[in-house]
Amino acid sequence: MTSVAVAQFAPTADKAANIAEIERLARVGAARGAEVVVFPEYASYFVNPYDATYVENAEPVGGPFTTRLIELAGELGAALVAGLVEEGTGSRVRNAVVAVDGSGVLAVYRKQHLYDAFGQRESEWIEPGPVGGAQTFVTGGMTFGLMTCYDLRFPEVARTLADADVDAAVVPAEWVRGPLKEHHWNTLLAARAIENTIYVVAADHSAPIGIGASAVIDPQGVTTAQLALGPGIAVAELEAERVAETRRQNPALALRRYRVIPE
Repeated sequence: MTSVAVAQFAPTADKAANIAEIERLARVGAARGAEVVVFPEYASYFVNPYDATYVENAEPVGGPFTTRLIELAGELGAALVAGLVEEGTGSRVRNAVVAVDGSGVLAVYRKQHLYDAFGQRESEWIEPGPVGGAQTFVTGGMTFGLMTCYDLRFPEVARTLADADVDAAVVPAEWVRGPLKEHHWNTLLAARAIENTIYVVAADHSAPIGIGASAVIDPQGVTTAQLALGPGIAVAELEAERVAETRRQNPALALRRYRVIPE
């Protein structure tokens, strides 16, 4: 059994304030027993709409943001997952997610599907990550795989994690508010859990731009913990046996007749 927390807040252009809020929420999560604390997409830096300041505020994976996460993870004895605006090439940056513990970086994922939808053009400022290959890490005897926000709308990404034998998909997000967006969020989280018989651990931005609703979904699609609109922490227990039992009842992964082939 592994205890996880989704930590919800609204990152801004104030990088020092962002890391201070991450520290505050991480301590709350660790005090409640969380072994993994998941923060939103763009946790290191965020402005809306996207602009050239992303390049100015981007960092390498080994930069100050990740270094502080590693120090904090070591202090708390937990794994931390958070969105990083990573240095890219030219006028674009990378939308990365880093997973760390006190020993260092455990996994790095670069968002594959950019948010060129609902009136947004993420690709103007962000370069997409490489397709294929799961980014995973192990904590508390359970395997976690990384994906990001808009990737939820592409079931192939979560399926590559299932192919990598993860117990849980971790989804930092900035799910922008709008008509039916809460419905899409909750439906897609449950769908990715059910079809892959895995847990989904998703952390969103709080209001006013994000919908909030950070959640932990079990392999049967049941929401076991969820937040509302404001900043906060929700904690849930993940059980490897829950994954195994679900797959005994519903061996969909073993019965499928298609594989994911990256373009």
